[in-house]
Amino acid sequence: MSSTFPLWHQLARAAWQLTWLLLCRWTPRPLHAWRALVLRAWGAKLGARVHVYPDAKVWAPWQLTMADDACLGDRAEAYNVAPITLGERAIVSQDAFLCTASHDHRDPAFPLTHAPIRLEARSWIAARAIVLPGITIGEGSVVGAGSVVTRDVPAGCVVAGNPARVVCEAAR
Repeated sequence: MSSTFPLWHQLARAAWQLTWLLLCRWTPRPLHAWRALVLRAWGAKLGARVHVYPDAKVWAPWQLTMADDACLGDRAEAYNVAPITLGERAIVSQDAFLCTASHDHRDPAFPLTHAPIRLEARSWIAARAIVLPGITIGEGSVVGAGSVVTRDVPAGCVVAGNPARVVCEAAR
């Protein structure tokens, strides 16, 4: 099966992965500003004081936007074939997976599909949670540890489970 991505794109991602490995992966945890500088050099749009940990994985930095004080935690993975946006103070905890791509299983050619993910301000994706393509996590919402988010999460809600369901709504 041939790649969905043109050669230039594959080469850019390979160069990016090598850059991250050589310049960032080994760095001490507190060097967030250095890793942000490297991400910006590769086209990421980052606000002030973002925290990207050295063992986080970003598939395509040019598809990443993080507002002020947003965080991509230990071993968190941004598989951003489509754009991923983290709002102000949004947190993606350790081992969480933001997945913007899938395949159309109904088509015999099994083509790649993709849709952006948006985490609004002060939202939190807890440890080992998975957010699927096209999802928006509303402002101030929490996705419980190990949850699989298959639908948009309204603002101020807590969701948990597989598939994630609303377990608590914020008082307004």
